[in-house]
Amino acid sequence: MNRDNSPWRGVTPAALHWSDSGAPLSNTFGDIYYSHDNGVNESQHVYLQGNGLPQRWTHHPRDHFCIGETGFGTGLNFLVTWQAWRESPEPRPDLHYISIEKYPLTKQDLAIALNNWPALATLAQPLLAAYPALLPGQHRVLLDEGRVRLDLWWEDAAAALQDLASHAQPFVDAWYLDGFAPSCNPSMWTTPLLHMTAALCRPGASFGTFTAAGDVRRKLTDAGFAVDKIAGYGRKRECLRGTIEVTREFPTDTRRSPWDIVNKTLVRPEHVVVLGGGLAGCATAAALARRGIFVTLLEKGTLAGAGSGNDQGILYTRLSSKHSALTDFALQSFQFASTFYRHMFLIGELTPQRDGELCGSFQQTNDVKEMAVLDRALAGLEEVAQILDAKQASDLLGIEQQSAGYWYPGSGWLRPGALCRALLIHNNIQVMENCGEVTLHQENDQWLALVKGQMLASATCAVVAAGTQTTSIPQLNWLPLQTIRGQITQLPTTRAFSTLRAVLCHKGYIAPALEDTHSIGATFNINDGDPALRASDHSDNLAKLAAAVPNCRDELQSFDADALQGRVGFRCASPDYLPIVGPAPDKDQFLNDFVALRKNAKLLITKRGSYLSGLYLNTAHGSRGLTSTPIAAELLASMICQEPLPLSRTLSRALSPARFIIRDLARNRM
Repeated sequence: MNRDNSPWRGVTPAALHWSDSGAPLSNTFGDIYYSHDNGVNESQHVYLQGNGLPQRWTHHPRDHFCIGETGFGTGLNFLVTWQAWRESPEPRPDLHYISIEKYPLTKQDLAIALNNWPALATLAQPLLAAYPALLPGQHRVLLDEGRVRLDLWWEDAAAALQDLASHAQPFVDAWYLDGFAPSCNPSMWTTPLLHMTAALCRPGASFGTFTAAGDVRRKLTDAGFAVDKIAGYGRKRECLRGTIEVTREFPTDTRRSPWDIVNKTLVRPEHVVVLGGGLAGCATAAALARRGIFVTLLEKGTLAGAGSGNDQGILYTRLSSKHSALTDFALQSFQFASTFYRHMFLIGELTPQRDGELCGSFQQTNDVKEMAVLDRALAGLEEVAQILDAKQASDLLGIEQQSAGYWYPGSGWLRPGALCRALLIHNNIQVMENCGEVTLHQENDQWLALVKGQMLASATCAVVAAGTQTTSIPQLNWLPLQTIRGQITQLPTTRAFSTLRAVLCHKGYIAPALEDTHSIGATFNINDGDPALRASDHSDNLAKLAAAVPNCRDELQSFDADALQGRVGFRCASPDYLPIVGPAPDKDQFLNDFVALRKNAKLLITKRGSYLSGLYLNTAHGSRGLTSTPIAAELLASMICQEPLPLSRTLSRALSPARFIIRDLARNRM
């Protein structure tokens, strides 16, 4: 779904009123969210038993079992399913649960609704902790050490199903067809919607639904399901269940060429080689290890020793009054990363203050007009961002501000090296440091990782997460990467900044002190390969901070730039400043298949993309690696394991390495 240039705003939350018993009812649809008799028992009868669960998990042939749901509501169906999954014996497949909701409950309303089910409290608490803000689009939630993946689509059901179906790959093993009664919400029970539901079914997929309406039964039969009418729950006399009987073709996408879809059948690997021990490589290794895949991670030098080597990195995002791929990815990746790191602190994988702190960040801005637009758009999204005046910002930061701006309460700073090491603590990960220059060579179906002709590791799948070294791999030397030199300054804490309680972002940044030292910076010099510290860059960092905090100017000017310590790092960025994540294209075959774009950039070419078998990329995160690498790693792991993706098709295409070939052909530059 492409929202480019449309006004940015949050989704509309569910409008509720509450029954005397404390159950939520929908004002919009005039219907109940669950049975007044017993919602848990209703979910078990209609959805679990209707789909033969949990029995089907015992002999499931794949590593994950995917459930699709139309209407997340209070999350009761999900919690009941998660509980049943937890109680099922091992071995069992991972649980992947996709749920679509146009009018999601606010977190506050969700907490009230789930209070009615004390037996589910131990599951409701982590769900509430990870429950995403009401940002439009798709949001991945990881639970149970990543073995339960919940994809929440805050989206119209038809649009979300169309996006899922546009991948032309069946994902779903069981459907929970919910979403209020057909008489109250007929848009959830249309023929096109049910046909897309059927197209997304794997062989043997099933469905369960509370309704027994004749019109729905006929539409499901027409879509290709064998439908049975069974006894309903409580006051409901009957309900429906069934299985897919007739394979339905995916709807033809006439809007875009499917160059981003791999043209061959993929096989889930047992072993993956990852090149690069920075944030991207470590996050990728962790995401694969969570799925039971063994990973060998090879690092040229030491972990987090290159672009991820600063003592303090900032978790930040960007706002815009209009949608774009850059804005939407920035916000969705920021929300995922903030939740991901908060959980790592909670379970002790990261230590507060020593390894970082989600203390919030404030971004100065002088764009009064856009601030006014976003102030209205951010209503109900205070957990994502807020507009603050200078006085409010001063109170939160602990130092005086003269500028208004944006407050991001879920932001903060982290120590990238500590994060990388924490991500790699897993039995499925083997780390090899100080490997030197590693190159890749494909032999039969294996990728061989070689150093001076000696093989260090081999696997059917390899991921290149090598930052600025990516194009040293011969198969990837065509990528249009740019190297950006950045120098940070280590500023001894002073009286003025000792009270700093959160991150301040301006034309640079300053974080609260770590071991009595603030990291400030960073400079931004494209194609500058000088590795040496420069006093002029220290002076530039100090000048930017002085402009942001004028009352500290005299104190900052008293520092001798020649005597300050710091660090030089080299960011890897793409021309459009989006990361590069996905399968590596076969460049020559792409040029052959899509050459007609040189003459007609808008031509619809129905061919799928040709990709180098088993080779993937996760790079070009620029200065936002802390924000973008967790969701990028999930995206890549989902691709490698043939799971539903954590980003929409539009966003996954926007990150695809092949996008540069397609763009250059369209501009007749290749």
